[in-house]
Amino acid sequence: MRLHRRGAYWGEMTVFRPGDTCWRTAQASRAAFLIDNEAFFTAVFDALNKARRSVLLLGWGFDPRTRLFPDGYDGPDDPDEVGRILVELACARPELDVRLLIWKSALPISASQEFFPHKARRYFHNTPVRFVLDDAVPFGACHHQKVLVIDDRLAFCGGGDISVDRWDSPAHLDDDRRRIMPKQEEHAPRHEVMMMVDGAAAKALADLARERWRRATDEVLPEPDDAGGDPWPDHVPAHMTEVEVAIERTEPAWKGRPMVDEIRRLNLACIATAKDTIYLENQYFTSPLVTEALAARLAEPDGPEVVLVSTARAPSWFDQLTMDRARATMIWRLRAADVFGRFRGYCPVTAGRETIIVHSKVSVIDDRVVRVGSANLNNRSGGFDTECELGLECDGEAERLAIAAFRDRLVGHFMGVTGDAVAKARVEFGGLGAAIDTLNREGRLAPIEPPKMTAFGEFVAAYHIGDPADVSDSWRLDRRRERLMREARAIAEARRRA
Repeated sequence: MRLHRRGAYWGEMTVFRPGDTCWRTAQASRAAFLIDNEAFFTAVFDALNKARRSVLLLGWGFDPRTRLFPDGYDGPDDPDEVGRILVELACARPELDVRLLIWKSALPISASQEFFPHKARRYFHNTPVRFVLDDAVPFGACHHQKVLVIDDRLAFCGGGDISVDRWDSPAHLDDDRRRIMPKQEEHAPRHEVMMMVDGAAAKALADLARERWRRATDEVLPEPDDAGGDPWPDHVPAHMTEVEVAIERTEPAWKGRPMVDEIRRLNLACIATAKDTIYLENQYFTSPLVTEALAARLAEPDGPEVVLVSTARAPSWFDQLTMDRARATMIWRLRAADVFGRFRGYCPVTAGRETIIVHSKVSVIDDRVVRVGSANLNNRSGGFDTECELGLECDGEAERLAIAAFRDRLVGHFMGVTGDAVAKARVEFGGLGAAIDTLNREGRLAPIEPPKMTAFGEFVAAYHIGDPADVSDSWRLDRRRERLMREARAIAEARRRA
């Protein structure tokens, strides 16, 4: 795996290289960032109602009972349930082709979701909506791509699924009855980020979705007829215009197809070329390759600062057993490497100290590169599960200001302050970390504290149980550990020589 010297692409070459660190690039007339699912679900509602020919959804999970405008009460005939909306649209517009392709989740996972999305097959039975469960992945892997495309003209991509436990507002209130689920219970606060693009970039994501459909069903979908119109939601302003969008993927080696590890390669390229700031939001942080690349940059006297935001404790017992323990090792490694005091790892909490589940997958490098997608910073997302993300690299002043504003708003909303306040503090106090130190008066960004490790926990972390890097090591713990350590050592050695 190649690692590039710092600055090798700064002002000379993009980090997005088709066939290496991305699949392809395509133009978008507009791009926007949707912070938390209040924004995402509202945009989805508007876009669906403007659909004329095609709706294509890829998801890890999906629940047709999901309400797009929850109001604190869940009844039997809520008109804003996404399943009802899709069926009514498909019935009212016979020319509209609605297809949902959702991962056929393993039994323990589906049981935790009241056996959705499996029950959704019955929900859409005898309706015009085509609903398919996709199990075309190696045993133990999952389809983790989250993509919605409307008419090949508008696309959403990011970390969010349309499910009953995903809605929240950027306020992340302690007691928000709008976070209601079908049995009237209230789910935990949750943070998600999606990106929305139009133009050729949306068409490229439609191509990806149709290829997934072909692999799952052996049915080749034609491109929809161009019926005109603009499905872009009227209430969402474009944060950037006329930009080149990169699309990155992860796909496991499967049925003669080679592994696609564009996201893993891009992670290393972005870290290597960072100049000032590496900002990461992610559900998981267990990748030794990413950790070693970050550690090498932290060891440089003039390297970038690194800010990581993740969840204090995973919500599921399996992730607590596997991901949380492996993350502890990674956090200790970065703290040991941080001889110049530039690393900060946080977990957000509400004003009442309730844990906010960070499910977003966002990377912002300086004010130059921004990435939003489905990929976690773990081993699986680099070569075992399917993933998809969008990325931008910008040199123009307006675009770089937009990227910085997006990052500052993300950081600020966790602390209950505006993005402008973060931007002002960055300038006044000399960086993002110093701005957080100044503004985080209520401690709503709490330090990540690794759990105490038992001997079993150390074994889980050392061998990355439940977190294979690719198909070849999915049943070979010894091979996984040896390979990851070898590649991590190669990264460290390459940085020392740079």
